[in-house]
Amino acid sequence: MARVSGDLLLAAQSGDRHALTQLLVALQPDIRRYARRLCYRTSIIEDVVQEALIVVYRRVGTIRSPAALAGWLLTVIARLCMLPALMLMRGVEELASLEESRELAKVPPDELRIDLVNAIESLSPSHREVLLLRDLEDLTIWEIAGRLGVTREAAKSRLRRARALVREYLLGTKDSGREST
Repeated sequence: MARVSGDLLLAAQSGDRHALTQLLVALQPDIRRYARRLCYRTSIIEDVVQEALIVVYRRVGTIRSPAALAGWLLTVIARLCMLPALMLMRGVEELASLEESRELAKVPPDELRIDLVNAIESLSPSHREVLLLRDLEDLTIWEIAGRLGVTREAAKSRLRRARALVREYLLGTKDSGREST
């Protein structure tokens, strides 16, 4: 990685536009080299370089030191290289969610309410609690984590699992109801 002086980084962090431009110019070859190494598709390398430069521009104030810059930049580029795959996965999930929503919309509201109550009651206490804190009390993930005494990631994971279990329950109930008619 090109040697970035502490003075240049400090000047860029303090808002010196000339220093920030110099920093971006100095980092561009390294960013391109990292992108070539980390991205599986060569067609996205230029997009990743541009996005990485934007991230550096916006987040330069959060970089602790010139020594930490290379590691931070590698993490940013690795995430940017994964974005197309993540967007594809999210698109597939949205399609599945849309199909599930159409199926649930066919269930009469009163029946759906009863099924929802049963689905929530079927959850373990820890999953039920996180779901109710988020979806009924509208707490943020940080607030939920604080209230439950868990990390933010644990709270998010527990919430995601609780919602998946409710979805499975509702779709299973709908499917089993369809089979009996």
